[in-house]
Amino acid sequence: MTGDVLAELRALRAGDLPTHGGRTLAYVYDSALPGLDELAASAHALASSVNGLDPTAFPSLLALENDVVRTAARLLGGGAGTVGSVTSGGTESCLLAVVAARDSRPEVARPSMVLPETAHAAFHKAAHYFGVRVVAVPVDPVTFRADPRAVADAIDDTTVLVVASAPSYAHGVVDPVPEIAAAALERGVRCHVDACIGGWVLPHAPDAPPFDFSVPGVTSISVDLHKYAYCPKGTSVLLHASADLRRAQFFASAAWPGYTMLNSTTQSTRSGGPLAAAWAVLRHIGDDGYRSLALRALESARVLREGIADIDGLRVLGTPTATLLAVAASRDDFDVFTVADEMKARNWYVQPQFAHRSSPANLHLTVTAANAGHEAELLADLRASVEAAVEAGPVRVAPEVLAFVGGLEPDALTPEEFAGLLAAAGMGGGDGGVLPERMATVNTLLAAASPALRERLLVEFLSALYS
Repeated sequence: MTGDVLAELRALRAGDLPTHGGRTLAYVYDSALPGLDELAASAHALASSVNGLDPTAFPSLLALENDVVRTAARLLGGGAGTVGSVTSGGTESCLLAVVAARDSRPEVARPSMVLPETAHAAFHKAAHYFGVRVVAVPVDPVTFRADPRAVADAIDDTTVLVVASAPSYAHGVVDPVPEIAAAALERGVRCHVDACIGGWVLPHAPDAPPFDFSVPGVTSISVDLHKYAYCPKGTSVLLHASADLRRAQFFASAAWPGYTMLNSTTQSTRSGGPLAAAWAVLRHIGDDGYRSLALRALESARVLREGIADIDGLRVLGTPTATLLAVAASRDDFDVFTVADEMKARNWYVQPQFAHRSSPANLHLTVTAANAGHEAELLADLRASVEAAVEAGPVRVAPEVLAFVGGLEPDALTPEEFAGLLAAAGMGGGDGGVLPERMATVNTLLAAASPALRERLLVEFLSALYS
């Protein structure tokens, strides 16, 4: 019976994107180290039934968490007073940084936070959840780095937090953290550095600009372990420069007849499995191992960046510092959405990104250590995909359809009308057949929609998936 259940699970997993081998250039992170999955799974099993709700009941998890936090703090320029929490992922780390900043300033009636327009959407989620207004400031239209003067000018008496990225997800560029942190420090405002995707790589990059706690004014940093620390999914670290800065992150409630609820994160019950797995992986790889993995990924990203520059019709946006690349078309006789389809046909997944302000439609590539040594194959398939996209020509959708989609107001549409739109876009159906094999036309229609309409369409699509 056990074998039947596992066989069924394996059959379901067969339809997923590959998580190893470096062919899925988003969502997953592969060290290519043999035995690492088995180590993590064994550690996870040892602690999966343990509850992180009460560290006095399960002191093993307290020891593991303090050890993981110390490791992250040491890597990111922390001092003796640096503290932190292990969370379920980068979004939770960012949410907690925002709520801690908000609740540390209870006198501010309508708190706001200043974000470069390239900051991760997790901060918009935090704003939505916690009632903090977003003040988005422009970035340089060529480098996509935040404008420190614009950030400084946007800070006012309602500002509780300023955010910088190291690097930004969309373009892989590091914001000018020293200038941004200095502006926040001058106004007495917290400065959070979102290093979720770069924090375990940038300390090893020879050309990385300063971004960590060594920078005056940086008060908190988020760094994900399930990205370039190559730990299993479900672990991130939020670091604060001091315990005083972290205190507002904690939640306690004695306003009921049960135990006094006391939480360090948004979760109450937390399985010890992800924490134990992360701790085991960190201990196993070690500092020297992580330096080697980071240098492999950085070198692979450099080779790919230079190789992409040699492909007629493609260009890399900005000047990426870390291991993320945004690849756009440099001509208008083909569509990058078609390139994504062609890459998928060649068993690669690259993530489409829609145009936003000065950033054109592009393809996102997350480069990991597993890509090292396989760059020539990826570049050859990317070149062939561009050639196929040129032969196919730009995606053609009737102008009146694009105009119709572009003019729709999401608040005026009913769920039934949204269902019709999804079906017309090829995003309807059921039994797993919710998307067509080729997504270029769907993505072109989504790109024609306003951001608000696109959000609503994708929410309705998500709702249909989970029906």
